[in-house]
This record gives sequence, structure tokens and C-alpha cells, in this order.
Amino acid sequence: MAEAALLLLPEAAAESDARERLALWDRRADPTAPLTDRQTDSVLELKAAAENLPVPAELPIEDLCNLTSQSLPIAQTSIVPESTEDILLNGFISLEMEEEKIETAQQFFSWFAKLQTQMDQDEETKYRQMRDYLSGFQEQCDAILNDVNSALQHLESLQKQYLFVSNKTGTLHQACEQLLKEQSELVDLAENIQQKLSYFNELETINTKLNSPTLSVNSEGFIPMLAKLDDCITYISCHPNFKDYPVYLLKFRQCLSKALHLMKTYTVNTLQNLTSQLLKRDPSSVPNADNAFTLFYVKFRTAAPKVRTLIEQIEQRSEKIPEYQQLLNDIHQCYLDQRELLLGPSITCTVTELTSQNNRDHCALIRSGCAFMVHVCQDEHQLYNEFFTKPTSKLDELLEKLCVSLYDVFRPLIIHVIHLETLSELCGILKNEVLEDHVQNNAEQLGAFAAGVKQMLEDVQERLVYRTHIYIQTDIIGYKPAPGDLAYPDKLVMMEEIAQSLKDEQKKVPSEASFSDVRLEETESNNLRKSGSTESLTPRPQTTISPADLHGMWYPTVRRTLVCLSKLYRCIDRAVFQGLSQEALSACIQSLLGASESISKNKTQIDGQLFLIKHLLILREQIAPFHTEFTIKEISLDLKKTRGTLLSWLAQLGVFDLSKCISTGYRFILCSSAIFLHAVLAKHVTCLAFYKATSACTLINDCKKNSIHRYRKETVFDLSFGCMPLGVSTYHLDVSALKTMASQGGPKYTLSQQPWAQPAKVSDLVASVYKTIKAKLPLTLRSMSLYLSNKDTEFILFKPVRNNVQQVFQKLHVLLKEEFSPEDIHIIACPTMEQLNLLLSVSK
Repeated sequence: MAEAALLLLPEAAAESDARERLALWDRRADPTAPLTDRQTDSVLELKAAAENLPVPAELPIEDLCNLTSQSLPIAQTSIVPESTEDILLNGFISLEMEEEKIETAQQFFSWFAKLQTQMDQDEETKYRQMRDYLSGFQEQCDAILNDVNSALQHLESLQKQYLFVSNKTGTLHQACEQLLKEQSELVDLAENIQQKLSYFNELETINTKLNSPTLSVNSEGFIPMLAKLDDCITYISCHPNFKDYPVYLLKFRQCLSKALHLMKTYTVNTLQNLTSQLLKRDPSSVPNADNAFTLFYVKFRTAAPKVRTLIEQIEQRSEKIPEYQQLLNDIHQCYLDQRELLLGPSITCTVTELTSQNNRDHCALIRSGCAFMVHVCQDEHQLYNEFFTKPTSKLDELLEKLCVSLYDVFRPLIIHVIHLETLSELCGILKNEVLEDHVQNNAEQLGAFAAGVKQMLEDVQERLVYRTHIYIQTDIIGYKPAPGDLAYPDKLVMMEEIAQSLKDEQKKVPSEASFSDVRLEETESNNLRKSGSTESLTPRPQTTISPADLHGMWYPTVRRTLVCLSKLYRCIDRAVFQGLSQEALSACIQSLLGASESISKNKTQIDGQLFLIKHLLILREQIAPFHTEFTIKEISLDLKKTRGTLLSWLAQLGVFDLSKCISTGYRFILCSSAIFLHAVLAKHVTCLAFYKATSACTLINDCKKNSIHRYRKETVFDLSFGCMPLGVSTYHLDVSALKTMASQGGPKYTLSQQPWAQPAKVSDLVASVYKTIKAKLPLTLRSMSLYLSNKDTEFILFKPVRNNVQQVFQKLHVLLKEEFSPEDIHIIACPTMEQLNLLLSVSK
């Protein structure tokens, strides 16, 4: 029993130790095997399920009775044995010990040891079975491993044999590949040789086709043969290292020459046959020139498709092969020759017919002639495009030749035109209608025609400039004014009266339309518009009618100058226009100066100056729209130093008289050449050039200033003291003389005691001057209004006059205060400055 207890102690200690270790797993502080929340939940669920386990059926009755009612939630369905002995008996039966009895402790311990051993054996049975089962598997694995090792040995043997066979097969494969590669190279070499030989072999085929009598350039095989021939020539030319290269190249070029000859013959014959057919037609079958031109173009357009394909092939190859370019040039020349042969006589005939129809109307001739040539150029370009695709300069050369016929007819007519209106209209037609409207919109087709038109325009402009010079000399500088041209201011007064009468009649009959509805200046403006002068002769906007502003009332040279400039403005170049305008305006100013002097002699100085001022204002105003400077540059040379150098040369030659230089002749030239070269190199010869800019506007302004100054002077003289033998000015001169004598030591004087300066005489003098101003001032203002008819201009012109008169009276007031007593001043009764200002006041 003690031995059994000793046997049980290690087991109990081990169990206790296991329980302690298990308790460390889930302790709260530092658990050995911490559980997750999910694992903890699973344990709690298992615990809850284990609390309600059923009671085992083999549990002894005593133990069953010790259980509380709470631990038995289910009904006791098992059969409870009758006694404890039955239970024990059943237990021994199950242990096969129903025959044995335990009476002593030693028997119990023996029985217990035997029972424990049996229990251990029963527990180890499954492990032994598993060991036996695994041992069987181990034996099987050992057998399999032996089989695998044997298989590996066989596989290793097979691998060695495979490697041997593979090496042999690879060597054979490489040998086959090398043979195939050599075979491919040989095949490529053979094909390359065959390809190169094909160009040489084509020689016989091409030569046979070219020598065939049935060959035609229109056949289907001609163009491919031509392409093959070009390829052969190109290839052989690129490989000069081939054998027999010069021979084959020469033979191929001979074949090319034959083919080009065939194409040229066919094309030239086609064009020549067309021309011959049209030239051989019965002239009676062609009713007019229009039908003839239609027939000429229709025939060629019909034949164009026959040769266009061939010409396209030539044009495509012309840039690469020179022979084709030469052939294309020959075909161009043949085509243009045939067109010139066909169109030349017809164009000449048509231009001649137009000239006969418009012999006296040059403008209609140039319009119809240019329109005709425009159609010819456009039709020729269109017909050329029917045959060719690439342009050529020879076509423009042909069209220039055809346009020369119009120029040859037109130039003799231009030379004999003398009217500026006709020449300016011709310039407008050529410059605006022809060059700008037609040529600019179709510059490609009308390039040759534009050259002829520009030549005609230059001739017309040259003729216009020449006739303008003559016109300036004859009609402006050489103009002889008629009496009516110088009838100023009578004609202005008459025109004003006529205008006033028409205005009165219009007021009387307002409902009826009459001639008075049209203003005089509008009629004159319309007349000038018809003559082509609307660009510059635009009247100033006025609220009232002024006779001086009417174009018809302008001085003829002014009107002619402005009309001439308006015609020249858009017809000639700006530089030429500036020179002509300078010349024309200078001539016009000279004519105005002469007319002003004549009017001054016939009427008054004031009328002459107002006439000049008014027309200078008109000139300045009317030339403003031209937007040009009207400036020319005059060049002058200073040859003083050159003259001195020449005299020094003659002194070195021993010639002191210029007449002797003529007799020396050639010897003088040879001798002086060295001296001349020496002087030039030594910079002894100097020639100064002076540039002087002359402006017509400046000339007009200077002339206007001078005329305004003279007008002011004449007006002041006329108003202040012009009609009195002793005026205020003479009075001032006498007083100045007395003051001068007194300052130089002469006798002292008292002005009021002088016989000519007594208060009564001074009073008469001042009253007469004031009366004269009061009487003549309205006439002066009337004259300015009649000539100028512009309040601003009148105010500006009269302001200095008023200032001069005021200055005279201011001096008089100062003199009276210095030399006369208040009683004498009262007797003299000189008008105050306020009275004078009121008298001289003019509303602006």
C-alpha cells in the first residue's frame, strides 16, 4: 500500500503542476496564453453548455443521490438499481473479476495495480496500433525510395544518351543552316545578277520595238517602254563601273533619241496639221472675226487630248533627263509658233478694224482694244493649259508680241493728242480700269498684257506731262485777260444782284419748281464734275451765297490751274506731280499778281488786294485735298574754286588767254591730263552743290501775307487820312519835327500857338478824319464781304486795320494832353476811344 502511495505521488504532483500551469494561462495579470475576445466568448459559451450535461448512466447511486436538484435539470429517465451490491456486481462483471474477492488491503492494492496496468494497456493500444500502421508505411516508403533511386539511375543514363544525341543533332542542324544560308546567298546573288542583267537585256527588246514599223506613240505599250528605257538609262548612268558601260549607255541613248524623235514628230505634225487646216479654210466660210477666233480655239481644244498624255509624260521627265527638257522646249516653241502664225494676222486685222471704228474716240479705242487683248490672253492661257501642265515664259513672250500690235497702233495716236482731258481719261482707263480691275484680279494670265499696258501708260503720262508744260505756258502764263475777267467788283455786284433777284422770285412763288431752285454754285460744280475736276474743286460749305465763291467767278487761270491739277493728281507719279504742281501754281500766282495790278489801276488798290487775297485763299483751300507737299528741290553748283584751279592749270601750261587753248588742240589735252589727275588726287578741285527746296504752299502763303500787309496799309491810309491834304499822320510828323528841333537846342515852341496847330484847325482836322472813317468804313466792310464772304476771314483781316486806327488816335490823345490846355481840348472835341471802338466794332 505504501508502494502504491509512492507510485501515486509523482502522478499527483504532475497533475498538480499541470493544473498550476494551466491556471497561469488565463490569469488576469500577465497571462501566459492570453485569449482574444472572440476566444474568450467561445470558452464562455462552452462553459455554459457544460453546466447542463446529463448525468452518466454508470454513475453509482450514492453519487447520484448526493447531487442537488439544481444540478439535475433533466428528468431522471435511467433505471435506478435496487441496491449497492448490484452496482458493484455489475462493475466487477465489467472488469471480469466477478470470481475474485478482495478481502485485504494487499489484495486491493494488487487488484488496483493490475487494474491500472490494464487501463494503461488499454490506453496504449491505439498508439501501438498507430505505430504498427506507421511502420508498415515506412517499409512501403523504403521500397518506393529504392524504386525511385533505381529510376533515377536509369534517367541519368538516358540523359547522358540524350545529350550525346542532342550534340550530334545540333551539329547536323548547324551544318544544314549554314548550307541553307549559302544557298540563300547564292540565290540572292543570282537574282541580283539577273536583275542587273535585266536592264542590259532590255536593250534588245526596246530596240526591236522602236524599229518596228507598226509602233505608234499612241499605242498602249509605248509609255511603259518609255518608262523602262528611262529606268535603264538611269541605272546604267549610276553604275559606271560595270563592264561595257559606255557601249550600253550609248546604245540606250540612241534608243531614247529614236523615241523622242517619234514623240516630237507626232506632236509637231499634229500642231502643224491643225494650223494648215485652219489656214486653208475658205475665207468666205468665216463670216466675222469672232467666229474665226472661236474656230481657232475649238479646233485646238478638240485635238488637245491626242497629245496631252504624251506631253504629260515629257513634262514629268523633263526635270530629271535633259533630253526631255530639250524636247519639251521644242514642243513649246512649235506650239507657240503655230499660235503666232494663226493669231498674228487675225489680231492685226481686228486691231485695225477697231482703229477704223474708233478713229476719233481714243478712249473707246483703248477700252475695246484692251478688252480684246484681255480675252486673247485669257483664251491663250486656257488653251495652253489644255496641252501643257507646266508654265513657260515663252507664252508670255508670245503674248507680248501679240500685244505689240495694239501698242503700235495706239502710240502714233497718243503722240497727236493735245487735249489734257483726253490724256487724263486715257491714263485713268489704263491705270484704273485695265491694270487695277483686270490685271490685278488675274495677274498670272495677264502678266504679258500688263507689260504692254504699262508701256502705253508711260507713253500717255509722258505725253500728258509734255502737254501740261505747254498748257501752263500758253493758257496760264500766256493768258491775256479779257475786260470782263478784270471787271471787279462790278461782276461780283452784278452776280449778287442776280442771286438776290432769284431768291426774291423763289420767295414769291414757293410752290412752283423753277430754275431758281438750283443754286448757281451747284450748276458750276456740275460743269466742273463733267470735266473731271471734282476731286479738288470742292466749294467751302457756306451758309450764304457768295458770288466770289462760285467756280464760274474764279479768275480763269485759277480755274484752269485747279482743273489741270485735278486731272494730273491720279494720272502721274507723286514726284512728277509735285514738280508740275509747283510750276502750275507759280504760273497761276504770277497771273494773279498781274491781274491784281490791272484791277488796282482800273479801280482801287483795295480792290486789287482783295482780289488777290481771295484767289490766294481759294488756291490754298483747293490744293489741300491733294495731300502733297508741292515741293521741288533745286540744285545749284558753286564753280568758283574750279575756275581758280582751271586758271592755275593754264598758268602752268604757259597759257594766259583762253582763246589760245583752242589753237593748241590735242597737245593741250594730253599735257593737261597729267595736271588734271594731279589736281584731282591732291583734292584741289572742289565743286559745292546747294540744294534749295521750293514749296508752292510757302509761295502762296508768302504772297498772301504780302497782299494782306499791303491791303491793311492801304485801308488804314484810306480811312485815316487818305483824302485830306493834311491828315493826322502829317500832323504827327510836324509835331515830331518841332520836338526834334527843340531837343537839338533850337527855339522852344508852343504847339497851340502854331498857325497849323490852332485848336480850331485841329478840331476841323479831327472832325474830318472821324467823318471820313464813318463814311468809308461801311464801304470797306462791304468790299470785304463782297470778296471774302466769310465772317472769320473778314474779322481777322480787319482787326489789324482797326488796331492801327486806334493807335493813331491814342497818340493824338496823348499829344493833346501834353500840348493843349483843357479848354483847347474841349474846343478840339476829339472823339473818345470808346466812341472810336464803337464805330470800328465789327461783329465776328
